[in-house]
Amino acid sequence: MIIAKRLPRREFLKTSTTAAIGAALLPELAFLKHFSSPAKISLQLYTVRREIEKDLPGTLHRLAALGVKTVETAFWPKNISLKEAAKYLKDAGLNVSSCHIEIPVGDHKEAMLQTAEAFNCKRMIWHGWPEDKRYSSLEGTKELIRIYNEANAFATSNGLQFGLHNHWWEYRNRVGGRFVYEWLLEGVDKNIFFEIDTYWVKVAGQDPAAIISKFGNRAEMLHMKDGPAIWRESLAEDNPDPMVALGKGVQDFLAIAKAANGNVKWMVIEMDTVATDVFQAIKESRDYLLKNKFAED
Repeated sequence: MIIAKRLPRREFLKTSTTAAIGAALLPELAFLKHFSSPAKISLQLYTVRREIEKDLPGTLHRLAALGVKTVETAFWPKNISLKEAAKYLKDAGLNVSSCHIEIPVGDHKEAMLQTAEAFNCKRMIWHGWPEDKRYSSLEGTKELIRIYNEANAFATSNGLQFGLHNHWWEYRNRVGGRFVYEWLLEGVDKNIFFEIDTYWVKVAGQDPAAIISKFGNRAEMLHMKDGPAIWRESLAEDNPDPMVALGKGVQDFLAIAKAANGNVKWMVIEMDTVATDVFQAIKESRDYLLKNKFAED
């Protein structure tokens, strides 16, 4: 006969508690263990636009020293040409995942082609700022959809991909009984991809994970940013609350990563403004994505 050894009460409680916690975490641990096709990490250079204005090559080399390997371009100082910017990126060892551009219609068509060539990049994204008042009506929204489809036709005819980046109004404005984003998802050409800014979705009062799931494989890219995510009228003046490193604000990134799994190709770190050291916030954000296996380099 085998007699079980009786544990002291304190050790029994400790063991039981540990087991209970482990059991509760099993679903999440299983998710992380079997996470398939994690997204790649990029950094939106808008995050360091002020530093770039002061010292472009120094800023890019500092990003590389933090471990950043890939960036998404935005706006360059007026005295810097696309060719010069591309050289600085190459010198720092940085690749380009995607480029924010003006809508490629009219005079902006050539600018998009030059951007794609300079950075050897096919993903061209309409940055979407500022709010277009046409989003306040169904007629205006449908007009913009026609413009986006025209831009996409030009992009694809030149071997490029065209995408749309959102702010909060697409997820707050209702026209024709539906949110603007619903009209966009339904109306734009199926090969137009979406770069969902998870923070602005949250600010608008929507659930980022639910939105990502709804977009499915059309949400190829995410802007990953964190902070208080509170709606304020000052946002219209481009004056958001300071943002923080990923994992230090209100965002549920585990839910976002679950919703993104298998569809999202790039998670792009971005902070519009911070109250702390921006390079430290970038490092912490990158470390957060890697540690939790939400994305990889």
